[in-house]
Amino acid sequence: MTGPWDADLLVVGAGPAGVAAAVMASSLRMRTVVVEAEEVGSKLRAIGSLENVPGGWSAGPELADALAADLSRHQELGRVTVLQGRVVRVTGREDRAEAVLDDGRVLAAAAVVVATGVTTLTPADVPWVDAPAAPWLPPLWRAAADGLEGRRVVVLGADRPLGTWLRAHPLAKVQFDVLFPAGDRYKTAEVAEEQRLRLDEITQVGITPAPNGFRITAEHAGGGTHSFVVDAVLTNMGSKPAALEGLTLGTDGYCPPEDQHPRVLVAGDLKGSRMQRIAVAMGDGSRSALTPYYQAQAGTG
Repeated sequence: MTGPWDADLLVVGAGPAGVAAAVMASSLRMRTVVVEAEEVGSKLRAIGSLENVPGGWSAGPELADALAADLSRHQELGRVTVLQGRVVRVTGREDRAEAVLDDGRVLAAAAVVVATGVTTLTPADVPWVDAPAAPWLPPLWRAAADGLEGRRVVVLGADRPLGTWLRAHPLAKVQFDVLFPAGDRYKTAEVAEEQRLRLDEITQVGITPAPNGFRITAEHAGGGTHSFVVDAVLTNMGSKPAALEGLTLGTDGYCPPEDQHPRVLVAGDLKGSRMQRIAVAMGDGSRSALTPYYQAQAGTG
């Protein structure tokens, strides 16, 4: 691939999808620039437990270190450059794709892969939780098992990290009251037989600070209201896409690949909510790098 560009491929984000895209591109002898705002695998480093990722990884930091080592190896080969920076906008043009950084730099390539992933939803992001006076509530996927044993814990939402956390800690002596809206009902199938859970579909949850914990007021889907006090509240409500300016959003806020400019590719969790798995993101990142490569081979890139 040749052209008046900074690289053959720009990759925005150095998580599982972004690193997979860069490694695939490098293996195809594509000059690749990876732009990362924090550090390689930064979101992985906050994940305490991994359960469904091939390779025997048990915690996010282990996998993040492995991804960083992969990038370093391809940097040593001279085919990958890693830049520290925050991309704020991507643009597809007739002859190139561009990424604009928050410091004003503009990078150009034959194509750009955006793999910025998602950010965790907070109570302020969902209509079914009312917690104006509650402090920041930690996400379940960051929670250590030994800090929860013997405590009464409410989990807000039945997103898939619930099952991952329980499978990663099969011997943890915990009891979770899981309060979830109707939209999460389909996600509960994989944990329906888990004895350490009490699943409760609700329409609204109020959270207020109480001595040594929180007072929960839950309005149940079948009618009635239940109020109780718990030691801890963890969030597990899902995520929202970390979309950049210049991407086309669907009605759900995610970024459909078919709606983007041909030179702008989205990879991994940014594409939709139902396939959000680390292993899926890796495969999708690799696929995204193959697309511009084969377009160039066919003379259409």
